Amino acid sequence: MTWSKRLFDLTAALALTALLLPLIVILTLVILIREGRPVLYISERMKTEDIPFQLWKYRTMTVVDQDSGVSGGDKAARITPTGAFLRRYRLDEIPQLWNILRGDISFVGPRPPLRRYVEIFPELYRDVLQSRPGITGLATILFHRHEENILADCKTPEETELAYIRRCVPRKAALDLIYQKRRNLCLDVALMIKTVFRRFPLK
Repeated sequence: MTWSKRLFDLTAALALTALLLPLIVILTLVILIREGRPVLYISERMKTEDIPFQLWKYRTMTVVDQDSGVSGGDKAARITPTGAFLRRYRLDEIPQLWNILRGDISFVGPRPPLRRYVEIFPELYRDVLQSRPGITGLATILFHRHEENILADCKTPEETELAYIRRCVPRKAALDLIYQKRRNLCLDVALMIKTVFRRFPLK
């Protein structure tokens, strides 16, 4: 990560935290009252091929003893009413401002993968994670909806895992590597705007 990108991340994260503080308080109270504890879902992700970190999100599913892999149709019944609203508007990712302040992730970059997928595709993620992972990115914008549709049709954890490995990981990685070759601060700003305002043209 360049010093200018890190400075931009810190400045933007601090500004957004101050701006969104009332919303953060409201969302925290709503989840606590409607869904109970825990308010946050904390998941191990990989910053590099061998350095993990704890990613923070608002909890959007009911709690189970064991959970693994990405979310597909097999987990749809676990999404809470509040969680469905948070996911629709990506409000569940607001706590990741803390991860940005810590330096775990950036605003823009490849989505941080689970350890299991890095272990399955070590060479692929060795290249992808040359860029600091991010909340949004080229793959998130161009492939996220398609990925949701692919995984929504999966009825078992095994189907979800197979579909994600075969149909999602390679395509997302290809887009992440395109971003890596062209990344600059202007592109990051454009991708952030595109994430919020979907009609914003991205050339």
